[in-house]
Amino acid sequence: MADPHDAPAAAAAPAAASARPAALLGWRLLALLYDLFPALALWMLAGSLFVGAFTITGHTTHENIAPFSTWQWALWACCWVLTGLYATWSWRRGGQTLGMRPWRIAVTGDDAQAQAPSLGSLWVRYAVATVSLCGGGLGFWWALIDRDRLTWHDRASGTRMIRRPRR
Repeated sequence: MADPHDAPAAAAAPAAASARPAALLGWRLLALLYDLFPALALWMLAGSLFVGAFTITGHTTHENIAPFSTWQWALWACCWVLTGLYATWSWRRGGQTLGMRPWRIAVTGDDAQAQAPSLGSLWVRYAVATVSLCGGGLGFWWALIDRDRLTWHDRASGTRMIRRPRR
């Protein structure tokens, strides 16, 4: 039989998590727009390195990497990994990417203590968010109907995005 004194403590953990409401979709989308700029810089760097390597391997300087070639797929994969490293490293080091800082939003664990999420859960978050974006942002729009305003990647990774108070 359960001890009746344990019930308030058990109810406090979910209440503490819901006391920190998830960041609104508009803030998330603004942060995503801001984060497009560092991502573009990383993609340009990767593209430059790939074009240099493509030229070194015997192709002429007037020849482009063919669409849907092995080189192109490798470049896309490299860009995805670089962007994931940027995002997960930023989330792990302080909960925020550069685009999240102006809007005071941060990624935290979905537990009552709001501990920093594990690196594995951050990569799950990034991968599911990628699938969501490729699907027209459906996982992001899900936050509009979710009772806790969580997106697919929040739910899949056991994380949440919160809005921090002004200092």
